[in-house]
Amino acid sequence: MSVWDVAKLVLIIATPTLLGAALLYAPKWWEAASAYRQARRPPDSEPSGPPIERLAADLRRLLRLHASLTASAHIAMRAHRLWSVEAAIAVRAVETARALDVPHPPTTDPGDLHRDQIAALLHRLSAAGLVLPAHFTSDGRL
Repeated sequence: MSVWDVAKLVLIIATPTLLGAALLYAPKWWEAASAYRQARRPPDSEPSGPPIERLAADLRRLLRLHASLTASAHIAMRAHRLWSVEAAIAVRAVETARALDVPHPPTTDPGDLHRDQIAALLHRLSAAGLVLPAHFTSDGRL
């Protein structure tokens, strides 16, 4: 028996097994190949946060709420509410600064920003073209 005859015999014996294995593992190979292609594809430029229009509207709403609380709330309730509103303003201001590429204080928790840091960030946002309520921009403080 020659080498060629042995090769044909091995091919005849192995063909059904190889075809069965190909049919069995083809979906897994296809999935792995598509995952590899997806990983190599450059990421789409999707926004990292909410739309700038919603950020700006939320920030304006919070600033109006802050102004109304400072003018009307009882002293005991005003302190807690103002702290909560200022923390919300800081979070939205940092998100808006990230969206507009405006420099902002590096912080892991935007609610920890001080009142002067929030005011400075709001001024930078206003200088970048964000329209803020008139009561904020006229007196220049939060």
